[in-house]
Amino acid sequence: SLLRALKNDSYYSSAWMRYIFSDPTAENVAGERTMKPKYYNSIYFLLLITAVINSGLTLAAETNYEKARWHPIHFKPAIDKATNEQCLECHQEVVERKVRKESPAGVKASEVMAWYQTLDTYSGEQETFHRRHLTTPLANELMNLQCNTCHQGNDPREEAIIPPDHSNQNFTLRKGVNPKICLMCHGRTGYEQMGLPSPWTTSASIFQNNCLLCHVSIRTNRHRVNFLKADAIEKAGKNNSDVCYGCHGGRQWYRIAFPYPRNEWPGMSSVTPEWAKERPTQSEARFKTNNAGSGK
Repeated sequence: SLLRALKNDSYYSSAWMRYIFSDPTAENVAGERTMKPKYYNSIYFLLLITAVINSGLTLAAETNYEKARWHPIHFKPAIDKATNEQCLECHQEVVERKVRKESPAGVKASEVMAWYQTLDTYSGEQETFHRRHLTTPLANELMNLQCNTCHQGNDPREEAIIPPDHSNQNFTLRKGVNPKICLMCHGRTGYEQMGLPSPWTTSASIFQNNCLLCHVSIRTNRHRVNFLKADAIEKAGKNNSDVCYGCHGGRQWYRIAFPYPRNEWPGMSSVTPEWAKERPTQSEARFKTNNAGSGK
């Protein structure tokens, strides 16, 4: 609007020109050399216009949503190499948001326990979804999750329209994440295949509440994927089996267990159980670490 005023209004245009070319050292009535007040005004006015132009250009560059939406980083193969820093340049809010101190119904977060706080391995106040996976003490200790561990991009041409058309279910929801990724750490305990008499909540005492009572020699080639810190998990699991249970039934979202790959381990039987015959023998390629034969 300021630029339009300068262009279309003869008063502002002529005044602006007078300010630009005014003599900064004109004499006043007493014969003293001094700057005209208008000179200060012209400097202020020019700085203001410069700021407006620069902010307009910056705003235009930053708010080009369609350009950002179709940026190569949101698609294969670029997204496979995207770093958290690159993602958070535009999505910083996911790690800055905080849980409400009080719900609309008046329930204070400090007075209730969230489902993920039921195990003593989680410490501190309630946190948002992304912060629990990226920034909390437990996440920093045991996990190495990246944005692209879960988010593998999406094609806007395949997104479900808003409002949704329930008669057409061929489209995916925006930012869709493959639920198998979540299932790896949020499935139920497969106690039947493990030979337990009942779920871990009721049978743990039989095994001294110690997962490593058996797993010190069974499926020992575990957690060797790039989104977990295997050595830290093993160390923490020795001190508290809730560390193991937390990702193997303790924070369950699904009614099924994840079919973990049967990575070969020392002393592994040559006979494959019936329930495991269709299991993969290696972790998904993009999750592999540099350790040969590693997997979860």
